[in-house]
Amino acid sequence: MSVIDQALSELGIKLPSAPKPLGNFAPYLIDGDYLYISGQISVDLGGKILTGKLGNDVSLEQGQESARYCAIGILARAKAALGGDLDRIEKLLKLGAFVNAAPDFASHPEVVNGASDFMVQVMGIEKANHVRFAVGSASLPSNAAVEIEAVFRIRSA
Repeated sequence: MSVIDQALSELGIKLPSAPKPLGNFAPYLIDGDYLYISGQISVDLGGKILTGKLGNDVSLEQGQESARYCAIGILARAKAALGGDLDRIEKLLKLGAFVNAAPDFASHPEVVNGASDFMVQVMGIEKANHVRFAVGSASLPSNAAVEIEAVFRIRSA
């Protein structure tokens, strides 16, 4: 069991199967030592899309939970990409986040902390300390509250 799988188990989280892409694009791409994960929308462990607009019908806390579910989706996609071996992840390099937000909402970074904090929780600060962006968007696919992409450095199989 990988270190990440162990941390997830201790939190009572079983990664879902990697979702199918919602369009004509690669769900992930491995290029040398890098794993790129396409944007993952906020889908809970039961498969329900967490929808709505921050600053209107979604609270900051619900947004953080939505971002956390994006991070879980990212790890599920990474696990599929790496043949089930999350120990191949050497470092989370970047998260890029879009928050479905009302025009006057300005707490995008606080929302995305839900994903960043989760990654640190399951990977440890050394592996998960990353750069990121967090921007507001007028809408997202399926009216998802949050969408996040990731870049990891990995070791060869």
